[in-house]
Amino acid sequence: MLNIVLVEPEIPNNTGNIGRLSVGTESCLHLIHPFGFVINDKNLKRSGLDYWVHLDVTEYQNVVEWMEKIDDKSRVFLMSSHASKSIYEAEFQDGDWLVFGKESVGLSQEVLAQFENHLTIPMSNLIRSYNIANSVAFVVGEAKRQLSLNSRSV
Repeated sequence: MLNIVLVEPEIPNNTGNIGRLSVGTESCLHLIHPFGFVINDKNLKRSGLDYWVHLDVTEYQNVVEWMEKIDDKSRVFLMSSHASKSIYEAEFQDGDWLVFGKESVGLSQEVLAQFENHLTIPMSNLIRSYNIANSVAFVVGEAKRQLSLNSRSV
């Protein structure tokens, strides 16, 4: 099972869509406060539809509290448009932590400094970033593809 981490999400629709993706891919969603919305926001529920009740979700008051749950920091992958290594160069494993920053500014330098694995999603120079829900879908899709290939070759 993959762990999707949203650090200080700001937009309820994005979090709702990511929650729905988490249910569909059997991934765990980890949400780190503060949020730009309340968890019962009607937009969050509309985006997550009736899937939210099936979601494996954990909330943390801050990054430090979340980091206490991590057994192996080498399996934490932080997404950054400034990283030099592509998601397609990473070798994902079951149980990995896929970490995404807030919509307006991404991950803070403080959070980025805590972990070695920084990844980017290749994109045209015409844009600076993808929507976070799309970014999560890209990364989870690639990780699930790799996990499926690995399970067939065993």
